[in-house]
Amino acid sequence: MTAASDSPVEVTLTSDSDVVRVRQVVRDAATAAALTLVDQTKVITAASEIARNTLTYGGGGTSTVEVVCRNGTQGVAVEFVDAGPGIHDVDLALTDGWTSGTGLGLGLSGAKRLVDEFALDTTPGVGTTVRITKWRR
Repeated sequence: MTAASDSPVEVTLTSDSDVVRVRQVVRDAATAAALTLVDQTKVITAASEIARNTLTYGGGGTSTVEVVCRNGTQGVAVEFVDAGPGIHDVDLALTDGWTSGTGLGLGLSGAKRLVDEFALDTTPGVGTTVRITKWRR
C-alpha cells in the first residue's frame, strides 16, 4: 500500500530505519497531493523531525500518513502517537533553542513553522499525539 491510495498508511516507529520509512511515505503522499517541491520538502522535513522525537523521547510509537482533501484542496496529514512520558511544559518545548536532549532545540518549533496546521496533545505520564498538515497551494 502506498500513501497515494485512498487509505492511510501506518508506520510503526521502533528504529532509525522507521524514520526513513516515514519520510518515504510522506514523500509519496506529498507527490500524490501535487504539493510543490518546496512544500514537499517542508512536510517531509517536519515529519522527519517529529518521527525522530517520537522515537527518541516517546520511546517509539506510530505514524499515520494520508492524503486529505478540504474544500477541494488536497494536502498531506501526518499523525504521530506515542505512549511515552509526555511533554511536561508544551510552551517551553515549542521554544526555539530549548532541548531536553542534545539537539539544537528546533525540532517541534521548526516543524510547526514548516506546516500549515500543527496540533499537539500531550499528557505527562500518558503520551503525546502530534498532527501536522500541509495543504497544496
